[in-house]
Amino acid sequence: MSVFRCPGSETIRNAVPEELPCPGCGRKVEIWADEAEAACPACGGKVSRRPPVSCWEWCSSARDCLGPDRYERLNRGRKNQ
Repeated sequence: MSVFRCPGSETIRNAVPEELPCPGCGRKVEIWADEAEAACPACGGKVSRRPPVSCWEWCSSARDCLGPDRYERLNRGRKNQ
């Protein structure tokens, strides 16, 4: 029996890194698609990004689909934006 996984959550479940400039020092900081923020290794500044709107925000199965840890991390990131 296979478990259905929503195609809308594919980019979150298979996250890829992205580089964003640190607002403090300008250094490029790696942040993953399933993260809302990361610390700059050079100056300790907070680099943040607003995750794209996705089904995890409204779907009643999102916690099961993404897993509880990732789901909670995304929710914390959204609340901090």
